[in-house]
Amino acid sequence: MILKPPRGYIAETDARVSQVGHAAPPWLINYADLMTEIAAFFIMMYAMAAALSGTMQKAAIEVKETMTQEGIAGEAKMTKEGLRITFEEQQSVPFFVSGSAELLPAMKMYIDKVAGALVKGVALKNNVLIIEGHTDNIPIATSQFASNWELSTARATTVVKYLIQKHGIPPEKIAAIGYGEHKPIKPNDTDENRAKNRRVVFLIKLVSPEGGEGVK
Repeated sequence: MILKPPRGYIAETDARVSQVGHAAPPWLINYADLMTEIAAFFIMMYAMAAALSGTMQKAAIEVKETMTQEGIAGEAKMTKEGLRITFEEQQSVPFFVSGSAELLPAMKMYIDKVAGALVKGVALKNNVLIIEGHTDNIPIATSQFASNWELSTARATTVVKYLIQKHGIPPEKIAAIGYGEHKPIKPNDTDENRAKNRRVVFLIKLVSPEGGEGVK
């Protein structure tokens, strides 16, 4: 014999259950959905940033190998800003005509070797390239350059133009900046040290993973 629940049992049970808790208000549900979406967004951004960092590390290794194989003085290393590639001038291998922004063949060759390693990869895909010009502390005052500020900026600009024309770097992805003699890496007390201070730096600056930022 199958016993049937008394009439009204289900309704009474539902009534008792409904008294235990109340449905969440609509604003709380929307808030929870929003927090979930924000968390998912940051997880995605973190994953993309990690992948980008790995790409930059790979580019740094490739550039280091190229510089070693070609005997290019300087270094390539990752910093909090991005990948910094430093070309150090040697007394026997000047980069520019003295007191001028004219590129000499040795520097063109160095740029070609390193730029080739960067362009064939994806290091510039979502980043920007800043070219820094640096000089020694020997004053200059010519009709073309009133100080080392102008000279270093002109030299960086010459490198920018060369990269655009020779290697097809998009103009919106590259910029020039000159520091004059104000950021030396060696004391300006010997000819050798002054040569090292006359340097060019490529800074591949990290931007958003989507590459939405331009040169700033």
